[in-house]
Amino acid sequence: MERASVREVRENLRAYLERAESGEEISILRRGKEVARLVPPARGPGRFPDLTEFRASIGLKGEPASETVAKLRREARY
Repeated sequence: MERASVREVRENLRAYLERAESGEEISILRRGKEVARLVPPARGPGRFPDLTEFRASIGLKGEPASETVAKLRREARY
């Protein structure tokens, strides 16, 4: 793991961010003691999971919402 002082990181932030983005971890020191760590972002799967099975497993009860709305509109007219 790379070690750098707060001053070095402040002066060369763009370079340190690029290094972290490429996978490096950088320990940031103040007076020789670690105060922070610059690490690459956690990489998720990148895509949402397929929800086809989940959607099929949901059982809806009652009449469709469109029928309910139409019924309420008819009742409101009279």
